[in-house]
Amino acid sequence: MSGISELPPVELTANGENIQSDVSAAGWKERLGRLTNLRSKLIIPYALLSLLLALVGIFVISRLVSATWHERVSNQLVETSKVASDGIVRQERENLENLRLMVFSQGVPEAMAARDVPTLEMLLLPIMVNNKIDFVSAVAPDGKEIRTWNLEQGGDTYLHTEGYDLSTNPLVANILDSATDDDGDKYAGFMELAQGRVLATSAPVYNSRGALSGVLIVGTQLDKLMIEIEQQALADPILLDLDNHLIGTTRLLYGDDQAILEQVGVQASASASSKPVDVVLSGRDYQLLYTDLKLRGQNVGLLGVILSAEYALSPETQSRWVFILVFTIGTVGTILVGYLLAQNIARPILHLRSLSQSVASGDLNQESGLERTDEIGELADAFDQMTENLRQRTAEAERLYAETVQRNIELAATNQRLRETQQQLVQSEKLAAVGLLTAGIVHDVKNPLTVIKGTAELMQEEQDLAPDMQKALSLIREGAVKANKIVSDLLTFARQAPPELKPQDLRETIQAALRLTTYLTRQAHVRMNSELPEQAVVTIYDAPQVEQVFINLITNAAQAISGQGTLCVRLVRDDQYAVTSFEDSGCGISPEHIHRIFDPFFTTKPEGQGTGLGLSVSYGIIASHGGRIEVRSEPGKGSTFTVFLPLEPGAQAGEAASHAA
Repeated sequence: MSGISELPPVELTANGENIQSDVSAAGWKERLGRLTNLRSKLIIPYALLSLLLALVGIFVISRLVSATWHERVSNQLVETSKVASDGIVRQERENLENLRLMVFSQGVPEAMAARDVPTLEMLLLPIMVNNKIDFVSAVAPDGKEIRTWNLEQGGDTYLHTEGYDLSTNPLVANILDSATDDDGDKYAGFMELAQGRVLATSAPVYNSRGALSGVLIVGTQLDKLMIEIEQQALADPILLDLDNHLIGTTRLLYGDDQAILEQVGVQASASASSKPVDVVLSGRDYQLLYTDLKLRGQNVGLLGVILSAEYALSPETQSRWVFILVFTIGTVGTILVGYLLAQNIARPILHLRSLSQSVASGDLNQESGLERTDEIGELADAFDQMTENLRQRTAEAERLYAETVQRNIELAATNQRLRETQQQLVQSEKLAAVGLLTAGIVHDVKNPLTVIKGTAELMQEEQDLAPDMQKALSLIREGAVKANKIVSDLLTFARQAPPELKPQDLRETIQAALRLTTYLTRQAHVRMNSELPEQAVVTIYDAPQVEQVFINLITNAAQAISGQGTLCVRLVRDDQYAVTSFEDSGCGISPEHIHRIFDPFFTTKPEGQGTGLGLSVSYGIIASHGGRIEVRSEPGKGSTFTVFLPLEPGAQAGEAASHAA
């Protein structure tokens, strides 16, 4: 990239006019031209984008920080509310334990029934002092106060009163009316006393005969309890009664603060969910959360906790300035890196020149990949134009070569399928010819055989036949039976029905065939091994027909094994077929016979052990399913018959079925 030339010196025209204005215009053009060079195109958008991203990042992070701190305040309020509620419930349980200790103290029921104040004081006062109980009240069965002991606030002296009517107080009235709730016959709530409110729990006192002797009430001073909750929850607690009137707090309230707290309580009571709300107390911002206060399963008021808004604002402001500083430093660093990158643009230009020289010398594995309108773009265009034609010719040659290889692969596969189809057609034609011949003559042969067999049986029934004649008739009858069986097998072969295809588990069919041939293999001393997958192998086939094929193959294997041997049945699955193999350790099949084993009436078994139709029938059944049977054998070592059944029979299954019919 060439530099900017120096301005020419100022000259005067022939008529003496100064051309300084033209020089100034040229200077402005040069300055504007600097903004369009490569360095300016890199650094200016880079700097603007960095600033924009920094501003957006500061805004987003600030909002996220603000939302995070507000969420933390809300969570803190929820946790604080739980701590405060647990503190009140824990105090109520402590009151209940103290109450039980007093109720079951020996002599208390009798003293209350007799309204014996000295005895009651002697029995209850040690418990109150030892357990630091603030308030105890003994009430007679008529609702009259026997005596009430209330700890002096800030002191250790118990003040006492007598004779007040407490029958209308719910803590006493419910017990006098023998009312009970889900938690029993004890009640908890707040009581208003001259010395202040208390959190109280009441229980009935019964004598040994089960008669009501009175009511005992144990309580804790509410102001003292509020201070303890504040220390535990680290927040100011607020307690409202069921009428949303303020009955307890540790805050110093001024002006309309109490009205604001009670108004928020009214709104919280009407709302179905408890959420923190913003309130202003004494000119300062706070967040307040109210929750229902339940004692012994009963709602006794609202418990609120309040936190200053500065808890969130101060960390939020500090975090915002930290992120602003981080983004500022990051932006300055990013712009500096961009400037350094712009200074190093000359290196790619020299590299492009080197690539152009390499391509000109014959190295075509070079490409710029740049589409620009500046100097580097012009150099890249020249480089790409120089190599484009050569790359196109190379790509065309590679494409033609790839097509040739692919066509050769497809041709080889087509030839293989053609050979297999030809073999299936030849075998199908054989089966069809035998089936047609059998269908034409089987009935004409079967009827005379039946007559011969019947006539021989009738003649055998005559009493005066010679032994030689009886023996001859027996031979005639046995021959007729054997011939009739062969004709029946032919009839079965000729009447093969089309398969009833439906989805089934091939493992079950194999297991059924193994069960049906158990006696045969045991008699032949054949050791059976089956290797079947744990998962179902579902394909579409006719179970009875395929089962017949498997039985034929197992029977042939058992007959081929002389003495002890093994037969292994395996089932595997590939992408297209369910493959079942029958591998035996029998005598094997000689190479000159292996191509004829599927021909009708061909057999290598001894005379009388087969008709030569089993494998032909099996071949036809598998072909009608769109599959095939392959055989591999080595004389003296055994044979392996493999049955391929398609997992999803298509058009080829129908064609195969039509050829095998």
